[in-house]
Amino acid sequence: MEKRETMTKNPPPAEMPEDRTSDMAFLDHLEELRWRIIKGFGGIGIGMVIAFIFGDFFIDKVMLGPTDADFIVYQLLGIDAIDLTLQSRKLPGQFFTYWGTLIVIGIIIGSPIFFYQLWAFIEPALEKTEKWKTRGNTAFITFFFLLGVAFGYFVLVPFALQFFTQFQISTAIHNDFDINEYFSSVTMWVLSCGIIFQLPVLSYFLSKFGLLTPEFLKEYRRHAIIFCFVLSAFLTPPDPVSQILIAIPLILLFQLAVFMSKIAVRKRKKELDKAFGDA
Repeated sequence: MEKRETMTKNPPPAEMPEDRTSDMAFLDHLEELRWRIIKGFGGIGIGMVIAFIFGDFFIDKVMLGPTDADFIVYQLLGIDAIDLTLQSRKLPGQFFTYWGTLIVIGIIIGSPIFFYQLWAFIEPALEKTEKWKTRGNTAFITFFFLLGVAFGYFVLVPFALQFFTQFQISTAIHNDFDINEYFSSVTMWVLSCGIIFQLPVLSYFLSKFGLLTPEFLKEYRRHAIIFCFVLSAFLTPPDPVSQILIAIPLILLFQLAVFMSKIAVRKRKKELDKAFGDA
């Protein structure tokens, strides 16, 4: 009589995702890094080509849009705006400003490809994962970067420009801004917001690897709120409405970081329980 196979008490463990780098030597990793960097800069190059093709639109409508008192964002935010006067005080000022600005815009356009290539190289070293997770994490990073860029351009830049334009220590001094200062300031504000909006992303991944906890963020929540109001007070005119309009999104961003930390810690706990349970 044939013996029937009986099911064991514990089911077989789930098959782990394939580690794409398990059979790669050190030089192979360097080679992959080289090609990831080349592809990432290739994406930025595509973004620059698009920026130069539509250069007149990006310069006249996007970068110089906030210099016009009729800029639609001023109307939506209720800002009593005035026109900005720009001057080129250096012989090659407009030339370098034009090319430098379009290069930065091209970097922003090509950033999704660059983020994907960079994360596709880093993520396998952190955990075993499938390609679809890499795409999802890249979209997660890119979304908050572009959200920060949009916040910087549509919220921070209008308030900051009008504050510095209308601020005078004496009526004998006129605010005629140099184009290099204008373009570099707008670019810095926009890119800074893109980096600041990576806070939820940073919170998620640090918490996922046990380097951060939501309890730690909650402990310093009051300090973060105060910092948000101080930052908004520095960047906006001295009126409560403007300060609140800047501070509230920053506070919500910090709260979102706490929420993402909770999700990451919960996910990490499940993975650890599963790993020790299988063991």
